[in-house]
Amino acid sequence: MDDMVLQAMAKWPNVPDCYGWLGLDARGDWYLRDAAAQAQGAFTIGAPGAKGSRLEHAKFIDFIQRNYEADAQGRWFFQNGPQRVFVELEVAPWVWRLSPDGSVRSRDGRPADVQAVLVDELGRVFLRTDRGMGLVHTQDMGLLADALEAGRWQPRDVRSADLPTLGGYVLSPQADAAPSR
Repeated sequence: MDDMVLQAMAKWPNVPDCYGWLGLDARGDWYLRDAAAQAQGAFTIGAPGAKGSRLEHAKFIDFIQRNYEADAQGRWFFQNGPQRVFVELEVAPWVWRLSPDGSVRSRDGRPADVQAVLVDELGRVFLRTDRGMGLVHTQDMGLLADALEAGRWQPRDVRSADLPTLGGYVLSPQADAAPSR
């Protein structure tokens, strides 16, 4: 985490957490979700208008990605100064990019070591890595096919409903935090 974030956390230790206002989609794009977007429904595939506004400010996106991690319950968050902003995930906490040399990187360019390749019933390919579970970016399917044909990885089938448990992540920290009635 950034030093200024750590300093803010020490200075203001009791800032309430924020839920529902930030989302990460299946292509690795970040979205701000105002009250109107949240009123449209959950940040999931097929919820028109629920994503909110796509972030395009490169420095802000870099700041989010430098301060992005998970808590012990598998809820991913962006540490914004003293406040944890929990992230609504469309599919997974990471969207992996593949390179022709076989390396795997997150959207912010940091490397990851592949531990398992999983294919769900929708044909989506997930990589479990040393940094967590993530979806292979749709633009990298050709590179993925090359890696599989070369025998670099052996995929196994998995149900999409099982991925959060297998990957140790929560798709909707907001729903997870909602009080039960």
